[in-house]
Amino acid sequence: MEYVLQTDALTKRYGQDNVVDEVSMHVKKGSIYGFIGKNGAGKTTFMRMVAGLAAPTAGGMTLFGSGELERARRRIGTLIEEPGAYGGMTARENLEVLRRSFGITEKKRVEEMLALTGLLDSGRKKVKNFSMGMRQRLGIAIALMRNPDFLILDEPMNGLDPAGIREMRELILKLNREKQITVLISSHILDELSRIATHYGIIRGGRLIEELGATDLEKRCHRCLKLVVEHPEKAAAALEELSIQNYDVPESGVFRVFERLEDTAGINEALVRKGVSLKESYLAGQDLEGYFMELVGKTTDVRLRQTSLC
Repeated sequence: MEYVLQTDALTKRYGQDNVVDEVSMHVKKGSIYGFIGKNGAGKTTFMRMVAGLAAPTAGGMTLFGSGELERARRRIGTLIEEPGAYGGMTARENLEVLRRSFGITEKKRVEEMLALTGLLDSGRKKVKNFSMGMRQRLGIAIALMRNPDFLILDEPMNGLDPAGIREMRELILKLNREKQITVLISSHILDELSRIATHYGIIRGGRLIEELGATDLEKRCHRCLKLVVEHPEKAAAALEELSIQNYDVPESGVFRVFERLEDTAGINEALVRKGVSLKESYLAGQDLEGYFMELVGKTTDVRLRQTSLC
């Protein structure tokens, strides 16, 4: 299995406090890795160490399978805390300054990044007058200037309104799916994170207490689409035609579907088109936020519960 990032007991100590405590993380190439933890759990400090903005006290890491971190970090883009932009300049002017400082010869790179992040229409507006959503998008444009393979985003949805959150979600998915950029993202908005993440790491008190894939999380939470139908035989045939195999029938006329939960509306529409009469259709089970709160509430001195990240 190919990993973009692997850390080995990475630790950051301030005085007598281990802010990050022997964290061993595995970020698979092509994944969107959701990094979850309460305020002060160590997420930002960990990301700063990976990006080279803070030195670890102990432990080590590899990036893209290499221990030559200075060279490997040229393939990383970061948005950690506030975007580093000049308030008295426009988005285009900020990116042009970066293009020249990075030695990027392609002048069209600036326009490409403005278009990709939805800032082409920002015109002559100064960054100091940007909304929070525009600032975050500019931060991502800055992070993308050197065409990275790995993007580290610390709370990119923080302070955004619902429309801004949706735009940020769609942008991250686009970067991952179309540009094949691996993403490490922290967020307190767990419902949104659950819509994009393929893998998760949960940190508590500086310790990584669990790593798992999205499929494993759904199994742990018993997440499912519960369907109550007439004519169960039609429903079973329709699910098979949709190539849905991960379901069960706990009682007559009741189906529990455990896959494609991000497309429940599409499943319902397909069933109706097949002549299935739906009495009820709803998502059941625990969500990511509930699972997270249960885990951090229960955990006292657990080092790591790791599930295969395949």
